[in-house]
Amino acid sequence: MPDVLPAVSSPVVPVPAALPGLPALRDAYRRDKAALLQPAALGSALRGTQPLLRRLAVLADELLGALWREAAMPPGFALLAVGGFGRGELFPASDIDVLLLCPDHTNCQADPGARQKIETFIGACWDAGLEIGSSVRTTEECVAEAIRDITVQTALLESRRITGDARLFHKFRRAFREALDPHAFFTAKMLEMRQRHHKYEDTPYALEPNCKESPGGLRDLQTILWVARAAGYGENWDALAHNGLATALEITHIKRNEALLNLIRMRLHLIARRREDRLVFDLQTAVAESFGYRSQASDGSRLAMRASEALMRRYYWAAKAVMQLSQILLLNIGERLNPSSHALKPINERFFDKGGMVEVASDDLYLREPHAILETFLVYEGLEGLRGLSARTLRALYNARNVMDASFRRDPANRKTFLRILQQPKGLTHAVRLMNDTSVLGRYLRVFRNIVGQMQHDLFHVYTVDQHILMVLRNMRRFFLPEHAHEYPFCSQLAAGWDKPWVLYVAALFHDIAKGRGGDHSELGARDVRVFCSEHGISEEDTKLIQFLVAEHLSMSHTAQKADLSDPDVISAFAARVGNERYLTALYLLTVADIRGTSPKVWNAWKGKLLEDLYRYTLRTLGGRAPDPDAEVESRKREAQVMLALHAEPFEGQRKLWDTLDVSYFMRHDAGDIAWHARQLSRHVVESTRSGAAARPADAAAPAERTIVRARLSPLGEGLQVLVYTPDAADLFARICGFFDQSSFSILDAKVHTATNGYALDTFQVVASDMQDHYRELVTMVETELALALQNAGPLPAAARGRVSRRVRSFPVQPRVDLRPDDRGQRWLLTVSASDRIGLLYSIARVLAQHKLNLQFAKVTTLGERVEDTFLLEGGTLRGSRAQIEIEKELLAALA
Repeated sequence: MPDVLPAVSSPVVPVPAALPGLPALRDAYRRDKAALLQPAALGSALRGTQPLLRRLAVLADELLGALWREAAMPPGFALLAVGGFGRGELFPASDIDVLLLCPDHTNCQADPGARQKIETFIGACWDAGLEIGSSVRTTEECVAEAIRDITVQTALLESRRITGDARLFHKFRRAFREALDPHAFFTAKMLEMRQRHHKYEDTPYALEPNCKESPGGLRDLQTILWVARAAGYGENWDALAHNGLATALEITHIKRNEALLNLIRMRLHLIARRREDRLVFDLQTAVAESFGYRSQASDGSRLAMRASEALMRRYYWAAKAVMQLSQILLLNIGERLNPSSHALKPINERFFDKGGMVEVASDDLYLREPHAILETFLVYEGLEGLRGLSARTLRALYNARNVMDASFRRDPANRKTFLRILQQPKGLTHAVRLMNDTSVLGRYLRVFRNIVGQMQHDLFHVYTVDQHILMVLRNMRRFFLPEHAHEYPFCSQLAAGWDKPWVLYVAALFHDIAKGRGGDHSELGARDVRVFCSEHGISEEDTKLIQFLVAEHLSMSHTAQKADLSDPDVISAFAARVGNERYLTALYLLTVADIRGTSPKVWNAWKGKLLEDLYRYTLRTLGGRAPDPDAEVESRKREAQVMLALHAEPFEGQRKLWDTLDVSYFMRHDAGDIAWHARQLSRHVVESTRSGAAARPADAAAPAERTIVRARLSPLGEGLQVLVYTPDAADLFARICGFFDQSSFSILDAKVHTATNGYALDTFQVVASDMQDHYRELVTMVETELALALQNAGPLPAAARGRVSRRVRSFPVQPRVDLRPDDRGQRWLLTVSASDRIGLLYSIARVLAQHKLNLQFAKVTTLGERVEDTFLLEGGTLRGSRAQIEIEKELLAALA
């Protein structure tokens, strides 16, 4: 609460003589609090934290009362606990919010004596070890501030007297209650709750949830009690049940989940030794072990499970239950505060439309007619204007969970209804999310229930498995909606010609459904979806496509991000794997939806271009046009010449440059890049030398006039495209990587080429965090400073050990290095995998330079906070097995 006396808002060191008993009070409080928080005393907290939280609050009350007396506070004043402390519970590291209530018509600012005593009291509180949040107001000021600020109003709603004038406190309570408008309070708290949920992405399934503020956290439960108290419906859970707002079963479940959330929050405070309400990766294992969870090794049938995973799954189930129950109770409270004037419009004999909400015709509908459970969501999809399910329907679903058993899942009518839900032309995303929120989806699809709340410790996905699947389903659905065509135009174009969208929805629903079971989740998921298709009467033709998509859902991204798409053999092999255009289009749409559903950080325009290029090249091959490098080169040259003519470049002005470049250059660059290179370099081309493409010694510096660096906004619309033209050197790639690392650029892609005149023509795609606002300055900086860095090249500096993120420290990736010859045995393919950190790419490039390995091609893939990089190398050193082992060892040391 804001303080009306700024001078007392910060700790004030009191005069020692003013409170002679302070040292003894402070020592006694610290001793008693430590005794309460001893491990032996905490054993009873396994059955709930409420007694401990109350004892901590009582301990603070006693100290505050003693300090109040020691400070000789004037008569007529009162000390009130507000906020969470007002509820009579205190977490180990929580603030202690208090209100110093002044007598009416008292001006504490103008009364030096009163002001001095207040400052002395507040200073003593801080000196005694109480981290208090204090405000000083009269009753009139409290009421006025509460009307203006819903946060203050909420804090005062739970106020209680600690010490001081009881009559003043009761007068304040009467005035506050008279000024409180339950309807306005309810509306404000619902808006506040919506904003808070949106801040946490409207999901309880974040990988580092806030057990207090996230959806399904303690704040949701507190909101129920706040609005119920404001409306006079009760001040605790039992009172809500007594007043008919909740059933006894619902209150039992609420109390059980509240106790778990309280216990998690308390242990977070104790383990972190500070106020920490987030289940951050650093603390998850310690909190889990305090519950008795231990990490389990793989037994062959399931993957190893961390202790933290077991805890988080328990947390997610609790948070999900809280979300379900809080929605029911808040709808009930809102209905009682604002009795509905909406007439019940019959939908059919089972359901009504109640002001845009689906209302069951009777409370026991689902128990009498289980078929109506899935029909609820079919109705929701089918009617315009429906916004959700009413409290009565949500409660009926919650109480009918046990009806959804094996016989329910085997029922042909239910299978038909579920398939119809997936086949509806609108409302699918909202309906399936609603099915998951009400636990219907997991109870109908048992394989889906297994992955609800399952974490993914791969530094790639930021959602639990079930939320990722629903995100992919949403992304797939958007491809078919005209209003979202601007997001992924090519995907929307392909989707417009697709005849059975529901086939892709089934594949999206099952693509990761086998995660956590051990083995290849793609293969296991393909088996699961084949069973699903057989049980739901899906044709063999559609079943084969769905099964293919689930089994191969990772293959297109792996090929696009790790293979050389200019290699005709790569395209031919992928085309053979896909088989036909229909399968290719479906796989492309699923791949884009999948990558977009992993993390906001993972997708970028460059990945989108790689996937689209692979799609187009493969489609051409499937159409009967075998890859013809010569024809493709001529086509790209003609297109580039047209672009050069549009820029008024001299006819054949690019010929000298192109004569120094071979087929591989033209295959790896599109016409736009080829034209840009020609415009920048044609007048700077050096005649071919006798040394040809041989690299100069690593310590030989390039003449300044022969080093050209150009940069532009990437044609993809994201980051910069940087061109480097300079005499080749074995350490050139390392130097360029080092420059970008030091300048805080991330490299997305590198095309490295050596011309016949001994010059390197390298192109990089890079991004920086402040690219959008300062790209002109960045272009100038790159062109100037990178050229100087290459000109003034000395020995390669040692690789710095950049800091890693918190997530990487908690879930490190085991570094992997794979070095093997390509299919022709002429070049070598190096694949590395490691946790991302600043300077990592330079560390790799430095090892390659030290062994004088020529880099032909590099693909740098960042998956969240994990990197998967691929390099194509040449060098005589690689022909010896002993040298290969040495290179791999040095790379592993660089990645560690």
